[in-house]
Amino acid sequence: MIKRDFRGVIGGLGLSLAGGFAAWYGNGNYQVGGIHDMGPGFLPVILGGVLALLGLLIAIPAWFRAGEAVGTEWASAFFVILSLLVFGGLLALAGLVVATVLAALVALIPDRKLGTGRKINTALGIAAITYAVFSLGLGMAVKTWPWG
Repeated sequence: MIKRDFRGVIGGLGLSLAGGFAAWYGNGNYQVGGIHDMGPGFLPVILGGVLALLGLLIAIPAWFRAGEAVGTEWASAFFVILSLLVFGGLLALAGLVVATVLAALVALIPDRKLGTGRKINTALGIAAITYAVFSLGLGMAVKTWPWG
């Protein structure tokens, strides 16, 4: 009996599902148009279709390839979910930057390889990128700081 590469199968099928959903949603809710007259749904449909195809190109060979057993790191999963709750709970109160730093620190708790200094630097880097993308780049009207 062959041990299948379930990481590749699950990852490829996940990509295919996400791409298929994007293509389906874009086609059903937006005008797609054509190559010379693109509508707002054109890009989601095309990119979703490409993502679904690439996911299948990952999943199908993985089904025939041997792989390691898939394990779950429950502590990591718990702290990532907790970090999402921390971010959602603190965003309106503490602002984007503080909520992002604290959420990243919570998500990094189970990592034994990084020291405290590197965890703090990572959290600050993630917060800087988040601020640059959402506040500066996209101009979203989100509270940035607790006092702002």
